[in-house]
Amino acid sequence: MLGGKNILLGITGGIAAYKTTFLVRLLIKSGANVKIVLSDSASSFVSPLTLATLSKNPVVSNFVKVENNTTDWNNHVALGLWADLMLIAPATANTLSKMANGAADNLLLACYLSAKCPVFYAPAMDLDMYQHPTTKKSFKALGSFGNIMIPATSGELASGLHGEGRMAEPEDIVAFINNYLLEGLPLNGKKVLITGGPTYEAIDPVRFIGNHSSGLMGFELARAAAALGANVVLVSGPSKYDVENDRIQLIRVVSADDMYEAAYGHYADADIVICAAAVADYKPKVRAEQKIKKSVNELQIDLVKNRDILYTFGQEKKNQYLVGFALETENELENAKVKLKRKNLDAIVLNSLNDTGAGFGGNTNKITFLDTNLAIQTFELKTKAAVAKDILNEIVKIRYA
Repeated sequence: MLGGKNILLGITGGIAAYKTTFLVRLLIKSGANVKIVLSDSASSFVSPLTLATLSKNPVVSNFVKVENNTTDWNNHVALGLWADLMLIAPATANTLSKMANGAADNLLLACYLSAKCPVFYAPAMDLDMYQHPTTKKSFKALGSFGNIMIPATSGELASGLHGEGRMAEPEDIVAFINNYLLEGLPLNGKKVLITGGPTYEAIDPVRFIGNHSSGLMGFELARAAAALGANVVLVSGPSKYDVENDRIQLIRVVSADDMYEAAYGHYADADIVICAAAVADYKPKVRAEQKIKKSVNELQIDLVKNRDILYTFGQEKKNQYLVGFALETENELENAKVKLKRKNLDAIVLNSLNDTGAGFGGNTNKITFLDTNLAIQTFELKTKAAVAKDILNEIVKIRYA
């Protein structure tokens, strides 16, 4: 959920600040872009150099910036507006009180007051401080502002006491934010099955029948569905692409039969099924066990039909929302309408090889989206990542609006 997000991490002066090195590492590993602002005393607990190295961004703590005998300022407004979310961890009682009362006597607080994004904070303080009425008043005020508290846990505290006030562990902070972001997403709790890429049908141990599909469209659809909160199963034929997302299960296959077996195993409990794979229509009737030698001028290979995965899914469809793809070269719209009805689909994505930039092999595509009511939505040429978002948005609009 944090992939590509801009996270502004505010670190205040508490002993729990030492954990932020691990926190930054986890945020970066999650694919986030991280910038860090320290309160005046935070650098006594954690090294700005370490944080800058881990985040791959300069760490700031003062309004004034002096470089090469030139005086400038660290723009708190720009930092606040850059962030997709702000996280303050650890959040000391002192900082929480200032946040609740609108104080802005350091750069971190000025960034907080400038932020237009969701603000998360992870309190960290001693037991008596955590339970003090003024701290509870701060929590209440921050909640009324829409700020989100990541509750402290119980454990051994720096004072030697044992109780509530210990900052949540870095792994738990990341999990808390991930879960919070998931809750409002339209495909949260939904299972999306996607097929993508080509299939290779073996002629002999060396040669195969295939096509020019790169598989990129399937991978972009998987990323787009995961970004909307779905748990995704991507069954892909041979492709150079990969995914690093805990919400995407990637199953690599080779042949049409392999793809059918892998996809069918996940079909029954899928909420949305998108068949974007360029499955070979035919395969050799007999696969040679040894490499066929170049001994004759002509070679005849008998072909038989592969199982039509999309048609089979259409016949067995119950509650799934089933989407197919149609790549056409002539009578595009009419052919897509026929396929939509014949295969019992809920929608079909049409693209034409007559459109420059559409089809196999490239990073762009141009599509027309048709549903069972024959409502037609045409999109301009876009990157396949943008096309994937358009397709998922159309599905959500129709299925879950």
